[in-house]
Amino acid sequence: MSFKAIYQKRQQMFKDEPEKAVATVRASSELVEAFRSVIQVRDFELVIDQPKGMGSTNQGPRPSEYVLAALAACHEVTYRLYADAMEIPLDSVSVSVEGVADARGFFGPEEDIPAGFSSIRGDINIESTATDEQLERLRVAVNNHCPVLDDLIRPLDVKLDLIRTKEV
Repeated sequence: MSFKAIYQKRQQMFKDEPEKAVATVRASSELVEAFRSVIQVRDFELVIDQPKGMGSTNQGPRPSEYVLAALAACHEVTYRLYADAMEIPLDSVSVSVEGVADARGFFGPEEDIPAGFSSIRGDINIESTATDEQLERLRVAVNNHCPVLDDLIRPLDVKLDLIRTKEV
């Protein structure tokens, strides 16, 4: 099945049965050594770690690096899907992103500095015979529908409950 056919089928299904569009995604993580965590997502196991200079084992990317990786990959998928759905030729797409963060936000010497990224910028590299107008329409569609980009730029309700698993 083509990406366009998948797009059209899903779009119609979600229009007819909006309750089928809602999905709950889960991830669980456990700190296992120093700053190394093992994460379970569906049938996959990921490792998140900090560099040796932070006193850890450098066995995986930092959490913030996964945020950037998620943004890049999600943008690529969204470009592929929307290019096909909009019948815009797209031979290849790759994304590179970088985030700027001030470590004082994490370590807390100054409370008014954000702990996360202060900015993210990137380049979307595409091979396409499309016109500039088609590519601009595609760029707008992707920026309006990329889930990870949406998560990063839209305020979002996040609630993390603290649960004691062992009494003192």
